[in-house]
Amino acid sequence: MSKKQDPSVWQGFKAFLMRGNVVDLAVAVVVGAAFTNIVNAVVKGVINPVVGAIGTKNLDHYSSCLSSSCQGDQGIEIAWGSVLGAALQFVITAAVVYFLMVLPMAKFLARQEARKRAKEGAQEVMEVTELQVLKEIRDELVAQRGGTHGGGR
Repeated sequence: MSKKQDPSVWQGFKAFLMRGNVVDLAVAVVVGAAFTNIVNAVVKGVINPVVGAIGTKNLDHYSSCLSSSCQGDQGIEIAWGSVLGAALQFVITAAVVYFLMVLPMAKFLARQEARKRAKEGAQEVMEVTELQVLKEIRDELVAQRGGTHGGGR
């Protein structure tokens, strides 16, 4: 029985891997990992020196002590600088992703949708115009025969 199940399991796994969303997710992870290096370089090369003009270049050194003394293992130290650094890195990453990827893609999709709607609108106008022309032809033929049309006006 395991011989019969193996091909179907393998085929199911292959179908899972070939789905578009799995491939898109894999591409997103790879691009995201590469993009992280760029953001880290911006933080280390631009943000940290700007912060370093005020204090130290390494935000991890910013901390506060909750007890009277924070020497060695003594006292309770809160390393708010590392939290600030991580928050800055997150905000920079989110801003770059939004302005370089999300916003241009949204504008592109909006233009595509507008073109689609315009094309559909033009098609509807064409159909209405065609219908009007056919009605006029019908009315003209009825008028030439000298009869009246019992239909709709």
